[in-house]
Amino acid sequence: MIWIIGMGLVFALCIVGLFYLSGAVSRFAPIRKAAGERKGLGRLLAFGLLSLGFAAFVLWLGLMDAVVILLHLLIFFLLFGLLFRLFRKGREGKVFWQGHLALLCTVLYLAVGYYQCMDVWKTEYILQTDKPVGTLKIALLSDSHLGTTFDGAGFAEYLDEILAEKPDLILIPGDFVDDSTGRGDLELACAALGRAETKYGVFFAYGNHDRGYYNSRDFSAEDLERCLAENGVHVLEDEAFSAGPLYLAGRADASYHRLRLDLLLADAAAEQYVIVLDHQPAAYEEESESAVDLVVSGHTHGGQLIPLGLIGEWFGGNDRTYGYERRNGTDFVVTSGISDWALHFKTGTRSEYVILTVEGSPAA
Repeated sequence: MIWIIGMGLVFALCIVGLFYLSGAVSRFAPIRKAAGERKGLGRLLAFGLLSLGFAAFVLWLGLMDAVVILLHLLIFFLLFGLLFRLFRKGREGKVFWQGHLALLCTVLYLAVGYYQCMDVWKTEYILQTDKPVGTLKIALLSDSHLGTTFDGAGFAEYLDEILAEKPDLILIPGDFVDDSTGRGDLELACAALGRAETKYGVFFAYGNHDRGYYNSRDFSAEDLERCLAENGVHVLEDEAFSAGPLYLAGRADASYHRLRLDLLLADAAAEQYVIVLDHQPAAYEEESESAVDLVVSGHTHGGQLIPLGLIGEWFGGNDRTYGYERRNGTDFVVTSGISDWALHFKTGTRSEYVILTVEGSPAA
């Protein structure tokens, strides 16, 4: 319900923004010249130009990206409009500087955001434990949303880059796919995971998008699980797996009813290093009071767009939006994700995979 209300407000703001921008854009010299003294015609021409631009971005990048572009254009027009009112006291020169600066800043700002979303960085953390794991290297990749910023073949290329780090295990805490993913991309990505050679294996827990919302894709949730399992991936949904000095538990996504954490960890030995895959970083209190050593999450996309990273924590949607935190002896890592859902811009963060090096006591 909150999501529906939020999206309704966004689209209402877009409609209001279009009318404001129509008046602002009509002040550009070519439109003023074409409209002459007829201000109404100038607004109409500007509205048509904005509508065509919006439609072009919908066709090129998608509806959500077009909305992001429109809202940023509106923000920069309002910002420079306020600045010019304060410092020029309403005087308007021959050049419509407000409009030129707003357009320039929108292009530059979102160009950086596009680059930060489409390119993938490596982020590293070093963790400490008393558990007998020796030196353990973990690769963490979440929120691939196959088909958004790269397809199955692109996923395989990034996986090769990750495997060059020689991780002991790979963790995928959800949103491997979403409603826009095709079966072909799913099969290519799963086959790539099947070729991964690690000491302990590849582990997957469900995110909120993996099962699909609209039954619009050409594979089912059962097909997803089957394809992962056939390629050697351990699918953990309120299930645990013991692997030598490690105990790995995958929680069902917080959107669904799920098993109590103490029941999920009931078989963990005291000397085992306990890792929990929990897609949404929203159970820190429960997990920090348990026997868990490390919790890995995604879901937030690192905040995605400024200021969304702050809003999620202010309203209690997430315990943390991005990065590393230690609570009561438990390490928490939230990744911004290797890709994105529906959007091709990240202004508050950047796409990444994570390499965690856990330094423990000598392995038995």
